[in-house]
Amino acid sequence: MATYVDTEVGGNASQIVTAMPEGDGPFPAVLITIHGGGLDAFEEELVDKLAAEGYIAAAPDIFHRQEPCDDSTVRRSRLRDAQILDDIAAGKRWIAETGKADMSRLGVLGHCMGGRACYLAASTDADYKSVVSYYGGNMFLAWTDDGEGETPFDRLDNLKAPVLAFYGNEDENPSPDDADKILARLEELGVDVTAHRYDGAGHAFQNFLAPSFREEATQDSWAKTLAFLDKHLK
Repeated sequence: MATYVDTEVGGNASQIVTAMPEGDGPFPAVLITIHGGGLDAFEEELVDKLAAEGYIAAAPDIFHRQEPCDDSTVRRSRLRDAQILDDIAAGKRWIAETGKADMSRLGVLGHCMGGRACYLAASTDADYKSVVSYYGGNMFLAWTDDGEGETPFDRLDNLKAPVLAFYGNEDENPSPDDADKILARLEELGVDVTAHRYDGAGHAFQNFLAPSFREEATQDSWAKTLAFLDKHLK
């Protein structure tokens, strides 16, 4: 069952939504890079589904430094890549400190802005042995104070883990052209990458909280996700 645990990142109080398989382990683990909705029912269900499949799952908050705000555009504009990486590292530490994780079998998975952040994580930390990215947009932008610096796309040069990527063909961010560019770069770099695209699906097609939810694409992509995780982490 999804459980919230308190933590601290850079002197700020934060939370991680977690779920554990039954038993003593050691278990493989998946660090979840969260979507724009924050730690909501979608992320709670996600950690529960992964735990049911035998994975320790942890989804650290990335909005804890902000004052409450209902405008998702404003919330996103306040995020910084360096801080997101600090939050991801806090989630990874929590997984390690459970004493039940096999840290040699660690993956990262994310949707929406989390689909972007999972590339950041695996491009800066070689401990991640697999990447699952759902419709990660803004790959060609650096989230810094001045917009300068390395983008997630730039950082792909350092990515070694196999990648599973999902896209909706009706999405605008990432657009099909964006997806082509990302996938071509991964292939050029010799990354083991598999991608699936869905007609009639746009951004956030797996998010059951949103009108963009598409049942068929969700079921197919989740089955492929589990097979990929089993292959690389079990």
